[in-house]
Amino acid sequence: MDLHHGRLLWQAAGNREIPLTPGVIADHYDVVIVGGGVSGALCAHALAGEGLRAAVIDKGTVGSGSTLASIGQLQYSSDIMLHELIAQIGQDRAVSFYKSCRNAIDELGHIADSLEFSCDFTRRNSLYYASEQAHTDRLKKELEALNTHGFQAEWWTEGRLKAHYPFFRPAALMTHHDAEVNPLRLTLGILNKLSRKVDVFEHVNMTGLRDIPDGLEVQTSAGEFRTSHVILATGYASAPYLDEPRLQRTRSYAIATEPVADLSAWKDRVLIWETRRPYLYMRTTPEGRILAGGQDEDKPDTPDSPALIANRARHLLKEVQKLFPQLDTRIAFAWGAVFGQSTDHLPFIGRHPSRERLYYLLGYGGNGTVYSMVGAQVLRDLIVQRPNPLAEIVRLDR
Repeated sequence: MDLHHGRLLWQAAGNREIPLTPGVIADHYDVVIVGGGVSGALCAHALAGEGLRAAVIDKGTVGSGSTLASIGQLQYSSDIMLHELIAQIGQDRAVSFYKSCRNAIDELGHIADSLEFSCDFTRRNSLYYASEQAHTDRLKKELEALNTHGFQAEWWTEGRLKAHYPFFRPAALMTHHDAEVNPLRLTLGILNKLSRKVDVFEHVNMTGLRDIPDGLEVQTSAGEFRTSHVILATGYASAPYLDEPRLQRTRSYAIATEPVADLSAWKDRVLIWETRRPYLYMRTTPEGRILAGGQDEDKPDTPDSPALIANRARHLLKEVQKLFPQLDTRIAFAWGAVFGQSTDHLPFIGRHPSRERLYYLLGYGGNGTVYSMVGAQVLRDLIVQRPNPLAEIVRLDR
C-alpha cells in the first residue's frame, strides 16, 4: 500500500545522507519492531534505555512511509478538545491523556538534544482560532478546561488578533508548550544514535508471524527473526492480525512553499490551526518555508493523480494567502497521503487482545508523532511489566 504520492519536502532535502549501520540477524531479540518510521524509532529508543535488544525492520527505507508525509507539527492538544474528551472518558483520564501528550513533547525535545545532528526541534506556541462565530463558545469552554487543569492558555479577541496578525477571526486560543520538528531527521537521528544497540534492516518485508516456545518468529523476506515480543508500528498502513472496525483511513494533502524572505508578519511563528473540521494547519521551517496541510477527503486510498494533488495544493495555498495576503508564497512541494483516524479520536496502543506477545503502536489522529512518543513509553512499560496508567486509556480493546 502506497502511503503518499507527490513531491515531498523531507524526501528532497538530502536527509538520506545520514548513515545507518546495516544489521545482521541475531539468534534472538527481546523485541522486533516492524516499521522504521518515527514510531518504530521512538520504540527502539525507549527499549534500548531498558537494556533490551531490539531489531527494527522496514519494507522500504526507514522514515519513508507515513513519517515522510508528516509536516512535523507537535501539539499536545488533540483533534478532540480537552473538555470534549472529559465528557467522553471522564476528567481524570482525559486530563491524564493531555498531560501525557504535553510531557511527550518535552521528551521529544530531550531526545532531539541528544542527537549528533539537528532535527530542527523548535519550541512554538499554538494559535487555535475559531473558524466562525458559532465556534467561539466551544473555544471558551476549552479555555476554561485547559486553565482549570494546569494548561496555560490565553483568550485572544478579534481585536487582539487583528493587532498582531494580518488576519482576524472571531476569537482564538493561544496555547504553549508545543513544538515543530523535521520528522525524518528525528527518525534517522535516533536510529543512527542507536546503531550499536539496535539492528536496523531496510527493504525487509514481514511475510508471517508464528508462535514459538517463549516467543514469536517473525518470518521475513530476509529470513526469520526469533524474539520475545513484536511491536507493529506501521503508521497509517494496514495493521496486520488486527480487526480494524474503529480505524478509519482518509486522505489528506500538504504543501511546502518556496522560502519566504520576510516572515515578520507571522508573529512568533506560532503553529496555526482552526476549529473547522476538517481543519487547516500551518507552520514555518527554519529556512522560511510555509508548510500547510488539510483538504481532507473521506477516501481510504492514497491520491495518485498529479492533477488532483496540484488542485488541492492550490486550494491550500489560497488558504495560506487568506491569512497572510502580503507574503510572496509559491508552491515548491505538494503531496497527498493516507491519514488514519479512530472513531473516538484516541490512538490505539497496547497488547493484541488475544496474543500477549504482540503489540501495536497506531498513532491515529492529528498528533501522530506525539502519540508515537506516548506509545513508545506505554509499550516499554507493558513489556517490562511496569504500571502505566495511560495503557488502559489507549488499549486496543477499549
